[in-house]
Order: sequence, then structure tokens, then C-alpha cells
Amino acid sequence: MHPIRPQAVNAVADRIGLTGTVTGSALASILSAHALLNTVLLRRADIRSLDVPPNRPISVLIPARDEAHRIGPTIRSVLACDGIGDLEIIVLDDHSSDATREVVLAASASDRRLRLVSGDELPDGWLGKPFACDQLGRLARGDVLVFVDADVELEPSALRATVALLDQHDLQLVSPYPRQITRTAAERLLQPLLQWLWLTFLPLRIAERPRPVSMAAANGQLLAVDAAAWRSVGGHGSVRSDVIEDVALAMAFKRIGFRAVVAEGSAIASCRMYTGWSEVRDGYSKSLWAALPNRAGAAGVGALLTLAYLVPVAGVIGGTLTGRSHLAAAGLVGYLAGVVGRLISAQMTGGRRLDAFAHPLSVLALIALGVRSNRLARLGGLTWKGRRIDVR
Repeated sequence: MHPIRPQAVNAVADRIGLTGTVTGSALASILSAHALLNTVLLRRADIRSLDVPPNRPISVLIPARDEAHRIGPTIRSVLACDGIGDLEIIVLDDHSSDATREVVLAASASDRRLRLVSGDELPDGWLGKPFACDQLGRLARGDVLVFVDADVELEPSALRATVALLDQHDLQLVSPYPRQITRTAAERLLQPLLQWLWLTFLPLRIAERPRPVSMAAANGQLLAVDAAAWRSVGGHGSVRSDVIEDVALAMAFKRIGFRAVVAEGSAIASCRMYTGWSEVRDGYSKSLWAALPNRAGAAGVGALLTLAYLVPVAGVIGGTLTGRSHLAAAGLVGYLAGVVGRLISAQMTGGRRLDAFAHPLSVLALIALGVRSNRLARLGGLTWKGRRIDVR
């Protein structure tokens, strides 16, 4: 029996490493090419949209729980929107323990278009945001319901541009994705992935059709629905226990034959979702498990991201350290492909281009938070804004 030669072992390892690196680099290149294609197909909110007919009622609905520190600019920005002749704004105070009510009233300056209501007690089987949105929708009289988070600021053209998206493309739900404001390192590392993910992985023209239902994306920061369609799906009651209620609502619309899609909305809205590492960590931990509640699916997505965006970087490092220039070159192609994909996303959505070069670190952080989220979900340790999230 002949001993295995070290040279043979090294050759096999080199071959395996090179194969993995080349495969990952090819995958990253294909995905970035798909992102580029999506920039052509992407629906965009047009700030030049015409005014909404003055007799057409539009309702802006804002759920708020402990938002005193940021809801003031949101209210002022909604009141400053133009082109809407019949506008009502309803803010629901969801049992806030801070000065949310006072801030809303001060920001409204007694504008008669705004109404502040108190939310009911949270029933069993509901999560807080879906229940707040459901109450708001049932109070509204508009033909179009525009749900706006309390940390979003709208441009003056935002409402008429959003309504135009619904009308011009025969949609029943549209989510113009706001520009994500990022300031701290944690925000800059993770927040740009929100737009990058759907721009890279979602075939947009297919996704806006009723089928397949599972192919859906939305962002509850700014989400508009045809009111009659919303009621026909059961309102937010149809997603009462869904942590990612915006995507679940889009799926509910598609399930009964409606058209729903995400759109590019960075020109009409902006949002600073989180303000530092602890908020980023807790926010992603709250929701990532729900995006892929099946362990096998979560593991598969983690493996895909690792292969496309981490393995090529490992190839660059390993190839450089061991003098294997072919391995380093193959990995460099994959790394640059990932960076290009992020640059495409940043260009389309108003993000920071420089952050694209840290893309492997962003993916690594996302995978780590996904693991944390799934662990907390299994242990029953998920909470949000003082309420426990019941994982069933």
C-alpha cells in the first residue's frame, strides 16, 4: 500500500479550492448581471406625476408606538405633500409610554386633515403593527390607503407619485422603497442589503404578477393599497401574526389574483430605520427567522450567500498567502462581481457607493444575525417594543 504523497493532497485541495472559488465567482457575476437587468425593469416613483383628482380621497395611515423622538418630521412631511385635493391623515397611538401624542399634535399645528386616535388593546393572536394597521384601515375613508411608518419622511410629490404607480401599472399594492439613511458603521454595513437583496434575487416583472405567490417583496415603511382590494383580502387581519407583515400582505394580495410589487422610491421618501448597533441587532434578530422559518431553507440561503460572496474572498486571501495566483485571480473576479452588484443597488436607491467594497463583511454580518434570530426564535426570546413575539 503506497503512502499518500503530500503533493497529491495539496493538488486535490488546490483543485477543490479553485473549483469552489470559480463557482462562487460565477454565481456572484450572474446575480450582479440580474441586478443590472432589474434596473431596467424596476418601477419607479415619478416626482413629475400629475395631481390626484380633487374628488378622490386618499388616506395616509401612521401607526405609532413610542415614537416621540422621530414622528414630528414625519407628520410635517405628510402635511406638506402636494397634489392631493382630498387628504386625510390618521395617526394611531398604540399605547405609547412617551410623549408621542403631544408631538403629533404639536407637529400637526391643528391641521384639520389630521386625526389622532387611540389604539385598542392588543387581542390574542395579533402582533402589534398588523393590529394597528388594521384599525387604521377600517377607520379610513380613502380609495387609496397609504401606510407610512413613523420614521419616514416624504417629499412633497410622494403621495401623488405613489398613487400614480398604482394607477399606471394596474397594481393593487405597491411599495415605493424609501432611501435608507445610514450613519453609524452598523447601519452602513447592513441596511444597504435591504434593497440589494430584492434587486439581486427577485425577478421583478414576474414578481408583480399574481403567480407565483411566494415571489413577493414589500416594505411597510411606505406601502399603498387599493382600499377595496385591501378589504377583500381581510385587511391586515390576513397577516395578523406575521412578523414581516408587509411581505405577507403582498402575498395575501397575490393569492387572490391581485398585482403587488416593490418599486424604487428613493426620490420620494427616506427613512432612518435604526440608529446604531443595538437597534440593528435587535431589529434583524426580530425578523430574519420569519423570512426563512424552515431550517433547511435558511441553511440553503446561508450556503448560497457564502458560496457567492465569501468563498471568493477566501480564495483571494488563500491564493495570495500561498502564492497561487490563479486562485487569487479567480477569487478577485467574484469579489469584484459582488461589489459591482452593490454599486448597482447604491446607484439605483441613493445609497453610499463606498460601502459596497465591504460587501463580504455585510453578508457575513447578515448570516450571523440570521443564526442569532433563529436561535432566539427557538428559545422564545424574541421581543419588540416591549411585547413578546410568539413564534408558532
